[in-house]
Amino acid sequence: MSNILTQLVEELNAGTLKVVDLTQPLGPNTPVIGLPPIFASSPGVTIEQISRYDEPGPGWYWNTLHLGEHTGTHFDAPVHWITGKELADNRCDTIPARRFVGPACVIDVSADVAADPDFLLTPERIEAWEAEHGRIPAGAWVLLRTDWSQRSDPADFLNVGADGPHSPGFHKSASEFLAHQRDVLGVGVETVGTDAGQAGTFDPPFPNHATMHGAGKFGLASLCNLDQLPATGAVVIAAPLKIVDGSGSPLRVLAIAPA
Repeated sequence: MSNILTQLVEELNAGTLKVVDLTQPLGPNTPVIGLPPIFASSPGVTIEQISRYDEPGPGWYWNTLHLGEHTGTHFDAPVHWITGKELADNRCDTIPARRFVGPACVIDVSADVAADPDFLLTPERIEAWEAEHGRIPAGAWVLLRTDWSQRSDPADFLNVGADGPHSPGFHKSASEFLAHQRDVLGVGVETVGTDAGQAGTFDPPFPNHATMHGAGKFGLASLCNLDQLPATGAVVIAAPLKIVDGSGSPLRVLAIAPA
């Protein structure tokens, strides 16, 4: 084992480094993104017991799961969007595993979102963050801290009004800046999807999905505990299930951070 890996284990054991779970629990009460009725929707989570130390299986317990790929804390692969459908290595089973690990840059806009649930991150705001914390490195996960995950009521979390859902996200120009000028791995959010709630009305619609996946970048949605991470200095591991031809996957997102 290399000295770096040995030191990593020692510091985890000593408590000078910690593992932060950025993942929401996954179950029947997990909120699922809603789409207009003209489009097919993803189902909620259904868990059906196969056996639990009983006649169908006297010594074991297991379940059947039924859910969409993009449910709960989940990964968006480039093939998820039409802009990324022709790219190489664009599916959950073909993306090189190395690309699931990268440094975290956490941009805290929680105060802005508390005042305006439709807040959009702009390049100017990113550059202001960089002036304080340094340039976002290539291959980083950019995580948008909004404290949206603290909305425990599913209705508050989805925040749907008469004109559709309202939740924060990225201005198209910010997505373009991160994908093309900073070459990030992808972006992560605390909301149900990586676009703002009103993004279906934007021009073009859902610009973060279109931009990121068209550039071969990834998305992480329904994260939590971003308030436990520093602005820089943490490493995120976000590995989806190796689903054949998968457009996305629920996953366990972990961060290694200073204690």
